[in-house]
Amino acid sequence: MDILSIAVLIFLVTDPFGNIAIYIAALKNVSPERRLWVAGRELLFALALLLLFLTFGDKILSSLGLSREATAIAGAIILFVVAMRLIFPSPQGLLGDLPDGEPMLVPLATPAVAGPSALAVLMTLRNTHAGPLWELYLAVIIAWTATAFILLQASLLQRFLGPRGLTAIERLMGMLLIMLSVDMLLDNLQSVLHIKP
Repeated sequence: MDILSIAVLIFLVTDPFGNIAIYIAALKNVSPERRLWVAGRELLFALALLLLFLTFGDKILSSLGLSREATAIAGAIILFVVAMRLIFPSPQGLLGDLPDGEPMLVPLATPAVAGPSALAVLMTLRNTHAGPLWELYLAVIIAWTATAFILLQASLLQRFLGPRGLTAIERLMGMLLIMLSVDMLLDNLQSVLHIKP
């Protein structure tokens, strides 16, 4: 695979279009003048996680005694909880009662952008890519740049959708996220239990 093909693969796995609703919901209670800054900060956290797992992913998991399946199942559970809060919001909002109302690392950096699927793909690429390592780093940066460009528009969408539009999108995307999280959970349980689909 060339750099562009790898970048497209990583871009698809980070799923920026599917994460727009999560970004909108998580930034809803952030003051308008800080939304863009907070979104940018979370995207930088996501980039750091992607590069960290590309470099040390297998070593981190093996040192903690974790399998890829365990990491993916944990990510699926987190996505399920986020999806339930999108459909049935609590008075404290999507992320609970935060002191300043701003998300920190979860769920925007991970599992939204740097989720279990993206991290697993990076570890697989690291083990199978025949070319120089710098090609993988460049592909990650290209994919992240495209993802960041799309997700930074999420804060701008809030101005146009209004409260009712935001609520409708949150409910719809919550339903889709529940299906995705259950599918991710079942796939990895099949792998753990050695069940053929």
